[in-house]
Amino acid sequence: MQVWMLETTGIEALDEAVRFKDKVWNWVTDADMWASVLFSGLRILAIFLLTRLIIKLVYKVIDRSMEKEMTGSRILANSRRFSTVGGLLKNVVTVICNFVMIMLILSEFNFDLGPLLAGAGVVGLAIGFGAQSLVKDVITGFFIIFEDQFAVGDVIQTGTYKGTVEMIGLRTTRLLSFTGEVHIIPNGSIINVTNYSLANAMAVVDVPVKIERGLENTLALIGEALKGIEERSDNIIAYPTILGVQSMSTSEFVIRIAANCQPNARDAAQRQIHSDIKQALERQTALEEAETARKALEQEGQAAQAAMDAELIKTAREAQETAGAIPRRQIAAAQEGEEGDN
Repeated sequence: MQVWMLETTGIEALDEAVRFKDKVWNWVTDADMWASVLFSGLRILAIFLLTRLIIKLVYKVIDRSMEKEMTGSRILANSRRFSTVGGLLKNVVTVICNFVMIMLILSEFNFDLGPLLAGAGVVGLAIGFGAQSLVKDVITGFFIIFEDQFAVGDVIQTGTYKGTVEMIGLRTTRLLSFTGEVHIIPNGSIINVTNYSLANAMAVVDVPVKIERGLENTLALIGEALKGIEERSDNIIAYPTILGVQSMSTSEFVIRIAANCQPNARDAAQRQIHSDIKQALERQTALEEAETARKALEQEGQAAQAAMDAELIKTAREAQETAGAIPRRQIAAAQEGEEGDN
């Protein structure tokens, strides 16, 4: 009995092995299956290549559109804006095309895309409700770029933060302050923005002058000092305007100067104006001191000459008096001699 059962089991195992071999052979030699696999592979390859081609074509269209816009742009900020928007559009196109490609490839493997898309929609809705601040940051970042509120390289101030924009993302903006700190600001928290790089700036300089100095001479000196400043400094666009006396006290009066300068160059322009006026005042002070010293020397020379002249006059008078006294003594002596003879 046991021998019969062992024989039956061996026969069944052999039959199962033969059937498996037949299945494998049928699968390997199934022309329809291989044709389907081949056509699916070709379709997947075609989908991949077509996706890459579409992405490249859209990239070229975006680049040409941005170049055309930048050609007619007169402001550098617009060029940076177009570059930023162009990069953003390229990223959006890449994400959309790759998503569609993945969906088409999954459909080639007979995946049911309906539940997958429904699940992705539910997950996206849950993320949207759970990350409202993230959505707010992304939307605000998009409108910052689209409306050209500021661009990379601009100097801006938002709230208490001021610095140069290093990066504008859809979620955050990175600022580099003048003292080296890097501020990472969520776009959703950017409410008010002051952009110092969009238009020309106005440099205003107040020059205090001692009340003893003459007004006309001081204005002429400042005007002479500022001649050619727009050539010496690239930050100043035109010759500054001397507005006149801004304020006055018992010890000094203040002259205000205004100059049109490049965007975000107010501090450099003010330093240049201060430097030129200070040098002119130093030269004028040196000339005045030299003139005062020359006059003092002349007065000292005149005083010395007057003293010498007085001394010479005194000596001459004494000599004359001495010369006149000798004949008088001789006459007196002669008279005394005559009286003695008598």
